[in-house]
Amino acid sequence: MKFYILDDMIASIKVLENILETKDLGEIVGTATDPEKAIPEILAKKPDIVLIDLLMPGKDGISVVRELRAVNPDISFVMVSQVVEKSMIEAAYEAGIEFFITKPNNRIEIEKVIMNVIEKKKMAEVLKGIRTVIGDETILPEQQSKDNASLIRAKKILGYLGMLGESGTVDVLSILESLLSSDAVYNSKKTIDEYAETLSSDPKIVRQRIRRAVKKGLTNIASIGVEDPYSNIFTEYSQILFDFDAVRNEMNLIRGTAESGGSPSVDRFLEGLLLLTQSG
Repeated sequence: MKFYILDDMIASIKVLENILETKDLGEIVGTATDPEKAIPEILAKKPDIVLIDLLMPGKDGISVVRELRAVNPDISFVMVSQVVEKSMIEAAYEAGIEFFITKPNNRIEIEKVIMNVIEKKKMAEVLKGIRTVIGDETILPEQQSKDNASLIRAKKILGYLGMLGESGTVDVLSILESLLSSDAVYNSKKTIDEYAETLSSDPKIVRQRIRRAVKKGLTNIASIGVEDPYSNIFTEYSQILFDFDAVRNEMNLIRGTAESGGSPSVDRFLEGLLLLTQSG
């Protein structure tokens, strides 16, 4: 993978460079602190992934993403910013970023998110090849726009649940994208198995990856419930995405009143997420 880093802070660029180079995640084809200078360079060098800040002098990261995606929609963007305002994060997702990471930089989170984006891009190439072979039907623009809006909502929800750094989250989004594009209904007996077959992988391994990601979401939603049971995130998502007993048991574990936590249902989570993204 080819990377480009755009951040007005040299120190932040150095941290990201170090992570990419230490973990051998790909080639860094350019860096910049000036958005105006970066835009023509990015279009010329055609990186696969751009790591970009949100707040920069002259032009903010959201504007840069929109401008670049209008010319090259194949570029994937990961936004790394100290901004925590919900409306700005939502605007960034709507502009087309893949993931939003909040500063100060957590090396493990950044590494996991980047690896997830790499895996997703590789998966997209595999699925593109499959569609080419079988002659997939053309998706109407209005349906494509609807699907994109649903995926943006899904990423927001997964972000609220703290699941974006999990490898199973890529599987969740891929399954969801497949269901949305085909207007299919989630079927626990075949959906994950069919998805796993496209990877030439054991369905059990895929389900385990997803289960670990869902367990992370369960733990985080339970933590929110312990801190603030009236939180909008807790009240809105805990009952739709998770079983009541699982959330209660996980909360008791966090409180120290139980020795074991809740056991998440992958099927309940995927069905609930599909419902939430379609209903808006």
